[in-house]
Amino acid sequence: MNQTVAAIDLGTNTARLLIAGRDPYRQILLKRIITRLGGGFTRECGLSEEAQLRSIAALKEFALDMSQHGVERLRGVATSAVRDARNGGEFVQRVLSETGIALEVIDGDEEAQLTLRGVGSILDRKECDLAVFDVGGGSTEYTLASNLRPLFSRSLPIGVVRLTEGKSGVVEMEEKIRRELTALKEALAAQGVEDRFRKATLVGTAGTATTLAAIDMGMEQYDYKLVNNHTMPLSAVERIYRHLLPLTPQQRLQVKGLEPGREDLIIAGVLVVLTTMRLFGFETFKVSDSGLLEGLILGV
Repeated sequence: MNQTVAAIDLGTNTARLLIAGRDPYRQILLKRIITRLGGGFTRECGLSEEAQLRSIAALKEFALDMSQHGVERLRGVATSAVRDARNGGEFVQRVLSETGIALEVIDGDEEAQLTLRGVGSILDRKECDLAVFDVGGGSTEYTLASNLRPLFSRSLPIGVVRLTEGKSGVVEMEEKIRRELTALKEALAAQGVEDRFRKATLVGTAGTATTLAAIDMGMEQYDYKLVNNHTMPLSAVERIYRHLLPLTPQQRLQVKGLEPGREDLIIAGVLVVLTTMRLFGFETFKVSDSGLLEGLILGV
C-alpha cells in the first residue's frame, strides 16, 4: 500500500518539510523556509520570541501542507538551536500546542547518523570511506563512515548563525573555526582514524555546500538533481570566497545561486568549508543535496 509520509527538520537557520509516497518512494513536496530560529539566541534567555514566532508560522504552513496531501505518518526533529536553548523544552511544547506537530530534539550523534543515511541515498560511490560534513546554523557535524556505517562522529559548535552573530569579524570567526577543527583532528588521532579521515571521499551536505555548488554552476533556479554529486575543487571554493567577501549582504543577493536569507551567513559557512579542506588536505569535495531530511524520511 502506498503510504504518504513526511519529515520535518527544524534547524537553526532553516525549516524544511519533505512529503513523499512510500513503496515505491516518490517525492511529492519539498519546501524550505528560512526562519533563523537561532537568531537572537542567548545563553541567558535561549530562543528569542521573534525567532519562535517565525518558526511557528513556518510549521503552521507545513501542517496545512501535510493536511492537504493526506500525510499519514510524520517524524519531525529539532537540532542545535533547540537542544542548546534553556527554553527549548518550552518551545517544543508550544509548537505542539499551536501547530499539532510533535518535534523530537535529537543529539549531534543521531543528527550525523541520519545525515549519513540521506547522503548515502544519492551518492554515485558508496563503497569507499566517506568523510561527511554538515554545516548547519548552530553546529557542524563531521562523520567518518565505511560502507555507510559510521566509525566516528562529532558535533562542533561552529554553525553559520552561531558564528555570524557571535563573532565580530572574519579573523575572529577563522580563529574559532580553526580551534574547533584542531580539536576534531586531535579526537580523530586519539581514535586512530585521522589518516583514514584524510584519505576518505569528502562529502558536504546542507545549505553552505549546496549554495557553493549552485554558485559554481551559476544556477538561475536551484536544481537538486544537478547539485547532487557535483564536485567542488578547493580552487573553486577559494574563488567564490574571494568574490563574496568584499560584497555587502545586499550585493551578494545578485550572485547567481545564492539563496535569499543566506547573504549574511555564507561567509561563515565558506570559512568552515575552506578550513576543513585546508587542515585535512582535501583538494575536492562532493556535494549532496540529500542529508538529514532525507535520512528522516527513509526511516518513517
